[in-house]
Amino acid sequence: MIHILAGGKKQKGEYYWLIEDYQKKCRAPYDFDFTFYEEDKLAKLLEKWPFPEDAFVIVADERGEELYSPGFAKLLQDEFTASRKVYIVIGGPFGVSSEARERANFVWSFSKLVFPHMIARLIVSEQIYRANEIARGSGYHHA
Repeated sequence: MIHILAGGKKQKGEYYWLIEDYQKKCRAPYDFDFTFYEEDKLAKLLEKWPFPEDAFVIVADERGEELYSPGFAKLLQDEFTASRKVYIVIGGPFGVSSEARERANFVWSFSKLVFPHMIARLIVSEQIYRANEIARGSGYHHA
């Protein structure tokens, strides 16, 4: 399972049903869950770096590395093969601290653009689902 820590509140907004749909379609080890934190609480939590020693931590940040979907799928598959727990952190409106970015195993940029939180959550959800489908060899990813 992939654990996603997200800054902000769980919102039942316009993209929520799409995120839920991707969650329902993903199968282990690509299944995922969200834990939501107020921005200041997430920042304090990240200062303590609560992740297990064998975790692979991805931080979503515009200053990170961009990946094509097959590259993201391979990144996840490699970590699952190594039996590592995968965590994805989506910071609050101002992102995460430079210390958190430095401690992460991978800093992932969706684009050079900046997105609202619900869209960032949707992008992460869809890319996990796409990685699941790439691993299965389905026709969902047709590049």
